[in-house]
Amino acid sequence: MKNEKPSFFSSITRRFTRDIGIDLGTANTLVSVGGRGIVLREPSVVAINKDTGKVIAVGEEAKRMLGRTPGNIVAIRPLRDGVIADYHSTEEMLRYFIRRVNRRGAPLVNVVVGIPSGVTEVERLAVIEAARKAGATKAYVIEEPMAAAIGAGLPVEDPQGSLIVDIGGGTTEVAMISLGGIVQSRSIRVAGDEIDEAITNYIRVAYNLAVGDRTAEQTKIELASATPLEQELTLTVKGRDLITGLPKSAEISSEEIRSAISKPIQSIIEAIKLTLENTPPELHADAASDGIMLAGGGALLRGLDQLISEETRLPVRIARDPLSCVVLGTGKMLDALHDSPQIRRMLEKASKG
Repeated sequence: MKNEKPSFFSSITRRFTRDIGIDLGTANTLVSVGGRGIVLREPSVVAINKDTGKVIAVGEEAKRMLGRTPGNIVAIRPLRDGVIADYHSTEEMLRYFIRRVNRRGAPLVNVVVGIPSGVTEVERLAVIEAARKAGATKAYVIEEPMAAAIGAGLPVEDPQGSLIVDIGGGTTEVAMISLGGIVQSRSIRVAGDEIDEAITNYIRVAYNLAVGDRTAEQTKIELASATPLEQELTLTVKGRDLITGLPKSAEISSEEIRSAISKPIQSIIEAIKLTLENTPPELHADAASDGIMLAGGGALLRGLDQLISEETRLPVRIARDPLSCVVLGTGKMLDALHDSPQIRRMLEKASKG
């Protein structure tokens, strides 16, 4: 982002206050603090005592409880498909993360939260309200594809088209950006979670084997690919036999997993194609020369960049740090917020919907 020289007043203000950027993801939450960069990266999981309603663990500690809790404790992911599914748990999770990064108790002035571009007005206001209740004086939201594009270093303020594809846990965001705004976008609730679910369903049907979310995710990391591998892989997966109810294991190949996840992968590619079809012709030349930027955890899927390039006939690049693009973008917005009226207007507009 292009910044003006900081004023003496804004520099003093930043010394005694906290500005926080948050990538409130379905799978993971990342937090950056103005002037310090990314300071927290934790799973978006909350463990709750069902008898009392009290939150007993958040983040990594709570994730370790998934599928392993006694009857009176439930570990949940309060965000589904990129939006708040459990408002109270999300508020508690935000409050916990903000407290973690603001232990000295400095006044919390600005909080910028990345949200999917396809959220409803109610969902947008719920995020803002949760951030305010967690301690923010001013809470803003920024659409994730814009934040990801900024975090990936794309020239979003220039009069040229920049095409970003952000594949997260709950949503895939595709956007053509030019002159500081989103010209055309598409948000689909197909992303990492859908790929995990496809793996879980395949193992259940093919092997009569029930596996948990953690096993499905690990199988994706170790075996999944969008294109054939030079040397195909195998993995022994353990779970519960659906017929006998006893422990069981099965050896699964990368070819099987590639076939299992083909449907969500094609849905992502279709979203990219539809965005391109609805993009003004003037911006197509930019996409043809500069290509597509991939961000989010899904960008790390083996061969996905190659498959997208083959399907769209465009060059495809993977961001330098795809997992952090959104939170890096919110951090850059925060750095410019005090000194750039343009950035403040952009955030205010995005937060009003």
